[in-house]
Amino acid sequence: MSNEYFKHLFEASDKHRDMVLAAERFIWQNPETGYREWKTSAYLEKEFTKLGYTLKKAGNIPGFYTDIYTGKPGPTVLVFGELDSLICRDHPEADPETGAVHSCGHNAQCAALLGVAAALRANGALDGLCGTIRLCAVPAEELIELGYREELRRQGIIKYFGGKVEFLYRGYFDDVDLALMVHTSNLSKKFLSRKGSIGCITKTIIYRGKAAHAGGAPQNGINALYAATLGLQAINSIRETFIDNDHIRVHPIITKGGNAVNAIPNEVVLESYIRGLTIDAILNVNKKVNRALAGAAVCIGAKVEIIDRPGYMPLINDENLKSIAEEAMSAVVPKNEISIVDEIGTGCTDMGDISAVMPAVHPYAAGASGQGHGNDYFITDPELACMNSAKMQLAMLKILLSNNAEKAKEVIAKKNPPFKSYAEYFKVLDQIFQDKDAVTYNEDETILIS
Repeated sequence: MSNEYFKHLFEASDKHRDMVLAAERFIWQNPETGYREWKTSAYLEKEFTKLGYTLKKAGNIPGFYTDIYTGKPGPTVLVFGELDSLICRDHPEADPETGAVHSCGHNAQCAALLGVAAALRANGALDGLCGTIRLCAVPAEELIELGYREELRRQGIIKYFGGKVEFLYRGYFDDVDLALMVHTSNLSKKFLSRKGSIGCITKTIIYRGKAAHAGGAPQNGINALYAATLGLQAINSIRETFIDNDHIRVHPIITKGGNAVNAIPNEVVLESYIRGLTIDAILNVNKKVNRALAGAAVCIGAKVEIIDRPGYMPLINDENLKSIAEEAMSAVVPKNEISIVDEIGTGCTDMGDISAVMPAVHPYAAGASGQGHGNDYFITDPELACMNSAKMQLAMLKILLSNNAEKAKEVIAKKNPPFKSYAEYFKVLDQIFQDKDAVTYNEDETILIS
């Protein structure tokens, strides 16, 4: 399709440039981490409402969606913008109280989503299209603050740590046929598309020992910190058993290391992911990691509680949607400014969970600089990060839903997601939940590792 075919939508997008770029700045200046994005969600809700949209709000968590019906029946296409920030306390523009900062560019995603919403309100924007466009501002993509999310889960507010997974669980996407989202990144070209990325599970590990005076009577204590550090060393000692092609990543941190320097630490808490190319590979490595963690506890005489939770499924970009995304990119920038690579990224995203149950694609738009998740990450070209992203998404929607949604229907007819139903997907996800005391000390001085 020629660029002229998309001219009306692109012009409609340009008319709202000031609003879009103002949204990018507001969200950057008000970063909030997952399931805390109340200010960000409220800001976007206000802007969407001003445009004339009726919103379906998540209610007890941030986020919302709205449907745009073209006037003719057809497939439903879901478009995302992610609300949450990261924590990077040494970033020069991090929130001084929370350490939150948008060092992954979700602020630009949300601004682009608003740009898509604004352009689709223009007269004639939906001409020739059929079906429904669902625009969704979703919380909690960054898989951080596991303790906070676990508390929300225990309160019954959420079941799953990832926002898209939680929205899937709540039924917000039951009638969706395919999905797309454009992420902001620090690219050498204007757009990038990959084959996919790996998945993960999350772990919280609690070593429990016995407090004692660290100087006066350390022999009366059981040092949970020493048990934890042995656990970290034990994980490092099994890394050579990880299969290279499985793209395994295990990267624990200590979130609680003790209470006072003059007391033997009686409780130490670790958080970790186990990342990998497939769920089977992840779960296989998880067994090894759990064994290493338990063995470390035994060495010290400590106890260890291991709490495993579903993280994110591997992302599998639908090949037919990738081709359509490339066509949409070509409507915005010259082809030599587009990078299409046959590689697997080693980050994780809950777009993987969307791709597990429906055709989905997750390309990238330029406009950022610095290291993703780092203290030098900034949106340095909002025109690329927001306006180009919005235009590419608008072009993709037009390609998918034009001509009686011929392209969308072709994608749906050829779909082959890993799970054939939501029920099958959630069954596998729920089998990951695990809470166990991994070491039992028996009265006869035998020790059981489970």
